[in-house]
Amino acid sequence: MRFIGNIEAKTDAKGRAFLPAVFRKVLQASGEDGLVLRKDVFQNCLVLYPESVWNERLDLLKSQLRPWKQAHQQIFRQFVSEAEVVTLDGNGRFLISKRLMKVAEIEQDLQFIGMDNTIEIWAPEKLKETLKSEEEFGIELENIMNVSDNL
Repeated sequence: MRFIGNIEAKTDAKGRAFLPAVFRKVLQASGEDGLVLRKDVFQNCLVLYPESVWNERLDLLKSQLRPWKQAHQQIFRQFVSEAEVVTLDGNGRFLISKRLMKVAEIEQDLQFIGMDNTIEIWAPEKLKETLKSEEEFGIELENIMNVSDNL
């Protein structure tokens, strides 16, 4: 399951958004029905998880936590309590709660970003603030990939 792309959209007056058709097709091909929506841990955006990916992430988190350690219990509580189950209606729409829209500073315009096995949902102006210039992006990608002139 791989989501790719950058798709502009809008919410309606009730806070519903159409999940882009290209992403719905990926979900259908993977046999995914359930979705979970949560604010990203690091960025000011929302993350839409297919249920299987959410369960994998939750299992990974639980494997790193000790249930009888207070700080670990608090981290787990905060992580799961901020998540919401999302269902698509017959038209491919889903509701973004007012709470999550406020947290991500989304008004009406939004952008869906395919992020491999998850989908990010951004307020367009917040996304622009996080993107690097083409030159910075190229340099950082080269550094990450450890490209050297000796190849």
